[in-house]
Parts: sequence; C-alpha cells; structure tokens
Amino acid sequence: MTYRSYDVLLLDFGGVCLLNPVELHHVTENRLGLPPGTLTWLGPLDPSTDPAWRAMIAGNGLTERDYWTNRAAELGHLAGVELSLTAYMRLMFDPPRSELIRPGAAAVAGRARAAGLGVSVLSNDLRAFHGPEWERGVEFLQDIDHIIDCSETNVFKPDPRAYERAIETVSAPPERVLFVDDQPLNVEGARNAGLDGTWFDIANAEQAWRDVAVTLGLEP
Repeated sequence: MTYRSYDVLLLDFGGVCLLNPVELHHVTENRLGLPPGTLTWLGPLDPSTDPAWRAMIAGNGLTERDYWTNRAAELGHLAGVELSLTAYMRLMFDPPRSELIRPGAAAVAGRARAAGLGVSVLSNDLRAFHGPEWERGVEFLQDIDHIIDCSETNVFKPDPRAYERAIETVSAPPERVLFVDDQPLNVEGARNAGLDGTWFDIANAEQAWRDVAVTLGLEP
C-alpha cells in the first residue's frame, strides 16, 4: 500500500482524544443522584436516540457548545439544581485522570511522534469547557506540540480562519497535515482549507484510531 506523506497529525480533542460526555452518563447520574439509566440520549454513540445531536451535526444553527449548554440545563432541572455548562463538565471530567483519554489517542500520538511527525490539537472549546488548570493536569496534553484553542479568538471550526491559524501555528503545508475530528462539518471545513481531513467515529473509537494509524503509515 502507498501511504501519503504527512508532517503533522492535527487532532480535535473532545470526543477524539477525550471521552465524549455521553460515555460518562454513569458518572453524571451518580454525582447528581439520578437513578442509573436515567440518561437515554446517546449523541454520537446512537444518534437515533438524540434529535438534538442530529440537528447539531446537520448544521441546523446549533453549535456543539449550544448543545452541551442545553443538556446541562436539562440535567440541572432533572436533579433540581442549577447546572451551568462548566459545572456539568467539572462534574464529569474533574479531576483530570488518565482514563478519560482514549487509549488509541495516547498510543497513536506517541507512535506519530516517534516517527518524526508533529502532533497538535485544534479544539473549539478546550479551555472554555475545562479551563487552563484542568488542561495542565492532563498528561496527554503535556506532550502535544501546539494547542490551538478557538475559544481564545472566537473564530471556530469550520470557519476557514480557524484552519489557517492552525496551519500557521504548526508551520506545515496544509496538504501535509492529517486533521481528525468527530464533527463532519469540521472535517469538511478542513478539506475546504486544503488539509486532509478524516472523520472520527466515536461509536467505534478504537477502530477509528487504528484507521488513523493506517492512514499515517504507522506500523501496528
């Protein structure tokens, strides 16, 4: 097989590297005192259970931040508490811990670095959702070359300027950058900006990481 040559692996963070909140429903239910199985909407794991997720993926005016803000409010109502977006994220992801990072993310990023590739993150909401202190506690992020956080500029994927900023930061030609994201609109935006974009299937996350490794031409 002939592999395309890359200089940089550019990753979305939430969902691709970090577990998606729907994979932590059990944590949310436990910490809010909700009966197990209360949360039946499964977003990317099963879009048929989640009309709001389908609307967001289709680009019907609902951003991912809007989606999670609405879910936080719904959960607070269920539990009888006021729950902001950041409080909802803290509920699931604090404290930062290694099991929140997908094994495939750590493995493939490490192999990419060993092969001489740069590995960077392009995220819409990393610091907006989690904050800089949480970020400093995530070992995976300490080995990343660049963290390009769109919440710092309010220019978000799939805006072409988000990818232009990333390309300038990683200092590589766009065609030599493999971009991985779980949002189809963001992948399309990357391709329109000249990057090689690939969609990450959260429902089959470890297989998706194996596919990334194959695309990069990394040995198993």
